[in-house]
Amino acid sequence: MSERIKPKVFVVQPIMDVGRRALEEIAEVEVFESDRMIGRPELLRGIRESDYLWMLGDTRVDEEVMASAPNLKGIATMALFANVVDVEAATRRGLPVTVVPHLITKTTCDLTCALILGLAWRLVEADRFVRSGHFHQEQSTTFLTTELSGKSVAMVGLGEIGTEIAKRLRAFEMEILYTKRNRLPGDRERELGVVWVPGLDELLPRADFVVVMTTYNATTHKMFGAREFDLMKPSAFFVNTARGRIVDEPALVDALREGRIAGAGLDVYWQEPPIGEPAPSPALFDFPNVILTPHIGSATVEAREAMSLAVVDNLRAMIGGSRAPGVVNPEVYGDAAPARSDRLG
Repeated sequence: MSERIKPKVFVVQPIMDVGRRALEEIAEVEVFESDRMIGRPELLRGIRESDYLWMLGDTRVDEEVMASAPNLKGIATMALFANVVDVEAATRRGLPVTVVPHLITKTTCDLTCALILGLAWRLVEADRFVRSGHFHQEQSTTFLTTELSGKSVAMVGLGEIGTEIAKRLRAFEMEILYTKRNRLPGDRERELGVVWVPGLDELLPRADFVVVMTTYNATTHKMFGAREFDLMKPSAFFVNTARGRIVDEPALVDALREGRIAGAGLDVYWQEPPIGEPAPSPALFDFPNVILTPHIGSATVEAREAMSLAVVDNLRAMIGGSRAPGVVNPEVYGDAAPARSDRLG
């Protein structure tokens, strides 16, 4: 058997054509051609004779996976964080692990605003209403929605994405309240048109929409539970496009079932990936006032193309023997360990 001229890269899900074409210029490419998440046996088979792994999704890449690929030289993730990879195990094996730059600020922002608009205007319910033959409601009170102008939005966390959300919602003449661990400078608050509120106890009762934008860590785990939903107005909507485990999902279901909040828009869920338990909770399917999307905050053509090209940049560097721009374990190059941060966004 002749030796391969190009290194082999195994890609665990279909990727954008622009990324695949760029990768094929420098590598032999094998793609797991399925929209479903790759199973562990399939991952072990696919990586066995590969030199590099292109990882996306939530399948774990642990010591066993790495050990199954004797030729493995690096792992490139199409993600902002390498949380699916055992980075310590990779470092022990001298394998660079890479991530991509934060290219989804505006896409996640747009999705969040879409959920706010969808909830206010009951768009999913309205579509079902028309399809069921109830179009001619005219000026009756049969199908009423919520006007955005003059309403208050509570931003829990105000990092890059939250800042973009605030800019867009101001165009709807909404009041933007926010809380985060480190308050913004006064001139920045004035520039964005946002109002600081010290904590959730004061923030939540004032809001017509509550938007979760904080990072997920030990301090924000189950930040929203029964107590926090009780603090919200019964007319208020809850939106989470950050991380699922910031929210106690059964507590959210109870708040919706009991009418303690007006509705919810969710792109993230407690159980991701849905192994052993469904994601989202099937109980959420029962509520017409809930909009559910399948974790699509980065799912624009433009964002996914940019992300895939960033992965190729990392792989090109690894294949060429140079330092990958998105490396998270520079120790493999003899550098100091990267600083860790758990600050709120």
